[in-house]
Amino acid sequence: EPLITNVMWRNLIIQALYQVIVLLILNFRGRSILNLEHESDDQASKLKNTLIFNAFVLCQIFNELNARKPDEINVWKGVTKNRLFMGIVGLTVVLQVIIIFFLGKFTSTVRLSWKLWLVSVVIGIISWPLAIVGKLIPVPERPFSDILQRKYVKKENQEDNL
Repeated sequence: EPLITNVMWRNLIIQALYQVIVLLILNFRGRSILNLEHESDDQASKLKNTLIFNAFVLCQIFNELNARKPDEINVWKGVTKNRLFMGIVGLTVVLQVIIIFFLGKFTSTVRLSWKLWLVSVVIGIISWPLAIVGKLIPVPERPFSDILQRKYVKKENQEDNL
């Protein structure tokens, strides 16, 4: 059995596409979307980059819950029973807050307003309904690697016969 199942691939692709699209939009249009035109170029760039970093980390945190139960809708079931998981998620959140609030010089970040924190959290939370919709997409039982390998081998054999 493959290390990464088809269900995992489906979930991974959905989350990766979402995050890449959102973070690229923020990177290229963040100044206008976030209404940072009144800021200096340097400050607007720092705010935008900090928000992108914060949103990325929060996407990972929220997606950790989705990854617990890759094929189930209710990702909250039994979450409090796993203290290690709760500790890791809690520590990640605390470290992220510390990084944004206190380690700006070290991490090249700036403090975010509560509104930009809210934007970051909303971007992260969207991964939950996105995961629910994604889990409704059926996946083949046969591993993707087998499907790709058979197509590749078949194509090679056809080329050899020419």
